[in-house]
Amino acid sequence: MRKAIQQSVTFSASPEQLFRIYTDSKKHSSATGAKASVSSRAGARFTAFEGMLSGQNLIVVPGRMIVQQWRAAHWKKTELDSILILEFSRTAKGGRIDLVHVNVPDHDYVGVSRGWPKYYWKPWKAYLKKQARRS
Repeated sequence: MRKAIQQSVTFSASPEQLFRIYTDSKKHSSATGAKASVSSRAGARFTAFEGMLSGQNLIVVPGRMIVQQWRAAHWKKTELDSILILEFSRTAKGGRIDLVHVNVPDHDYVGVSRGWPKYYWKPWKAYLKKQARRS
């Protein structure tokens, strides 16, 4: 049985701001440093990291939750897509993202687990810090 990736990370930004960073192509690209085409619309397809990641938004609750069909370009065509659930909530000092990522192929479990902090959470924190300095 495949393991689930579970991560929670806090930011000095509201859940609504975090949701917009994830679902706005320009903000997503700026925050990660790699081209992305994303949407806040259920049923919309997305790509991130210049096509290295792709999928479709299955469920979108604006500002609160996204459920996506998600896959990496290097996965075998015979491997099923994974399911990603992101929940956005308020904290005393900003917002939190709770991530559950299931059905990641065993051969990529460690890479995807480490990839979220490396390619998303750390760059997002730097992006938000830079944005705060501008205001």
